[in-house]
Amino acid sequence: MDFRDLKYFTVIAEEGHVGRAAERLYKTQPALTKCIDRLEEQLGAPLFERLGRGIRLTAVGEALLNRARQISLMMDETAREIGDYAHGREGNIRLGCVPTLAEHVLPGVCQQLLGEAQKVTIDLKVSMNDALLAGLKAGELDIVLGPMIQDDELFHTEEIMQDQMVVMASPQHPIFDKKIRLRHLLDYQWVLPAQSVLSRQWLDNVFDRHHLPRPKVQITPTVLNMILPLIERSNLLGFASKLNLSEGRGHLREVVLKETTMLRRMGLTYRRDMYLSPAAQRLIRILHEASLQHWDADKSWNASHAY
Repeated sequence: MDFRDLKYFTVIAEEGHVGRAAERLYKTQPALTKCIDRLEEQLGAPLFERLGRGIRLTAVGEALLNRARQISLMMDETAREIGDYAHGREGNIRLGCVPTLAEHVLPGVCQQLLGEAQKVTIDLKVSMNDALLAGLKAGELDIVLGPMIQDDELFHTEEIMQDQMVVMASPQHPIFDKKIRLRHLLDYQWVLPAQSVLSRQWLDNVFDRHHLPRPKVQITPTVLNMILPLIERSNLLGFASKLNLSEGRGHLREVVLKETTMLRRMGLTYRRDMYLSPAAQRLIRILHEASLQHWDADKSWNASHAY
């Protein structure tokens, strides 16, 4: 079975039309038709059936499409693996990272990695965990740094640190003028991420469990690093990582409530069946070393801020 035939078949299946696939591949329609004929002859079954002016996959075609995508991923990874071994510590890491770790953890990790391997390149995608895991599942990312997920047949995840999400406000916020209860948080407007974000769902559920209305959101930024400056310069409440306090942001103050303190286990996740380059493996080792340093620093910070 010719690998090029499989690649062409994948595009035809995605387009659902031989003509559009021909335009995308810069091939003639007869050439793609012959490709399908060869595959159907080898498999002894039709791959497509007519659907109006287009075509759709048969059950056999669906099965072949899944296999073709796996084979394409394997071929790409093989080429990357051989290239990495040929070039030593040169290579590329496709890294996904949630905003909190991208700001507070990743700069130091990258500094150490690039100090050891100056020719390593990193394709960095900063986004929320659901989008990053989708990229990892599709084979577009090598490693994801974000909230822990459950180990399964596809993903392996390892804890690298723990984090707390807490309610924050500017130090001058009027909420600090009284003894704070959960219901008092509803007296003010909030800046919070979209409801699809895990931390927002967790916070909404806190109020649901206490039979209270959910927070009144005045600003919903799509760029999450805008949340902290908005909290600092207004009377809006927000929900953010406690790392921002330990990193010395003097214009923020925690609204201390047990009910609204969310413990997050942060980890690194990669696919069990995906090749990890020597550079990616070194990045993982550096992350483990950084996690040990974080635990020590976190203990020191908690001791110095104990009530």
